[in-house]
Amino acid sequence: MSIASIRRDYQLKSLSESDVASDPIKQFSIWWDEAVSAEIDEVNAMTLSTIRTDGTPSGRIVLLKGFDESGFVFFSNYESNKGKQINYNSSVALLFFWKELERQVRIQGVCQRISAAESDAYFHSRPVGSQLGAWASPQSQVIEAREILEARTAELELQYQGLTIPRPPHWGGYRVVPTEVEFWQGRSNRLHDRIFYIIDAADSWKIERLAP
Repeated sequence: MSIASIRRDYQLKSLSESDVASDPIKQFSIWWDEAVSAEIDEVNAMTLSTIRTDGTPSGRIVLLKGFDESGFVFFSNYESNKGKQINYNSSVALLFFWKELERQVRIQGVCQRISAAESDAYFHSRPVGSQLGAWASPQSQVIEAREILEARTAELELQYQGLTIPRPPHWGGYRVVPTEVEFWQGRSNRLHDRIFYIIDAADSWKIERLAP
């Protein structure tokens, strides 16, 4: 089979302007609930795209850890490549692809650090192994071997045995405050439905249909 011959005709659902909520966060919440109910594997996995200092894009999968009317939250090492790129340019993009529902959600916005209290609360909700990993891994830095990580983790296990592990100062949360959101519903013959939200001059959400 050639790569060019791989295709799928999308027929599950449709999406019209009359179907959607007036606010993209409310619309995302509707789709999120449907995606969770569909038992999609790694439903909170999303592509985070950032900008390097040379102007080229950089993307990777991260996990959504919360959302509300203020934006979409994820966590990372502030000193990682993504952290440095966000510090350089806070404009980012998120992408969810829920193939089981033939849907995508594209989000563009501004990325900001959340409060230390919010980061502390989430950090202490993580499994102990993940807490130790945040200390042990110098994320995105070159290391000589995996054994370095394993040895550092073993040291930390002894150091914090029976103690509360503090959140590393270089690790915490980010919130993406959306300025544009697109809901994409696959349709037959590649005539997909694309409903686009954008903030207007009055800080209200404008809804438009985009050609597929």
